[in-house]
Amino acid sequence: MIRGAVVSAPLSRGVVARYVAGEGVDDAVAVAAELRTTNRLATIDYLGEDTTDRQQAEATRDTYVRLLEHLSDQDLARFGAAEVSVKLSAVGQALPQDGDAIALENARAICEAADRAGTTVTLDMEDHTTTDRTLEALRALRVDFPWVGAVLQSYLHRTEADCRDLAHEGSRVRLCKGAYKEPESVAFQDGAEVDLSYVRCLKVLMAGEGYPMVASHDPRLVEIAQALANHHGRSPDTYEFQMLLGVRTAEQKRIADRGHQMRVYVPFGEDWYGYLVRRMAERPANLQFFLRSLVGNG
Repeated sequence: MIRGAVVSAPLSRGVVARYVAGEGVDDAVAVAAELRTTNRLATIDYLGEDTTDRQQAEATRDTYVRLLEHLSDQDLARFGAAEVSVKLSAVGQALPQDGDAIALENARAICEAADRAGTTVTLDMEDHTTTDRTLEALRALRVDFPWVGAVLQSYLHRTEADCRDLAHEGSRVRLCKGAYKEPESVAFQDGAEVDLSYVRCLKVLMAGEGYPMVASHDPRLVEIAQALANHHGRSPDTYEFQMLLGVRTAEQKRIADRGHQMRVYVPFGEDWYGYLVRRMAERPANLQFFLRSLVGNG
């Protein structure tokens, strides 16, 4: 009922269209194609991590494979122009029996499809209880697919050390602040502390031999990332910026126009309502951020 009201209300319908590509594979491909017209890259996430059975996990896997085939057919995937982001929970990690093995098997099939399409896969990070298991899956996948990307969250106390472990040649690492509600025992609670951790992690990644992916809408952090890249003599093809679909769109285009790599996180799927609700519920600041982006940061 609430979902239907969101779809039918003109303002909220516009919000959905701005932040979510749509419900189907063709919708996601169309957004990726449109991004290419302004020299922006894409990483596409099929929404729906609340996977409760193996059949659902396999259906998610098959959707990713079909998406990658369509991206390849439209010549949008080569050289990683449009890649995919995958949550292991969506492909079976949380299943009660053999969840890790099922998720790894499904993720491997997605990686094989990405390899055929000439693009890459990034493993999204979720709450802290899954961090070690996700990094274990990353290591397993990188044996055959060394280009698989990792995601690290600066609000976790452990992340600077994880950055050091992953800042090696060929390693793609997306650094974000983190959006899940985490206990004080494992995560910084103060926004300023999270930002300071982000900068410390950026220093490690930019000084390393890997490929940093700077996932932030914060103008200060974007500026710091650029300064660190310049300090370490990095060319624009050795790192990239990432932002969410519909957020700071004008800034995304400006970054791309200046010759930097700008990748947009593109969610799609029938679970778009859950995605928006979670984005706004995970942290109160998210709701303010989404509302601000509607009235002047576009």
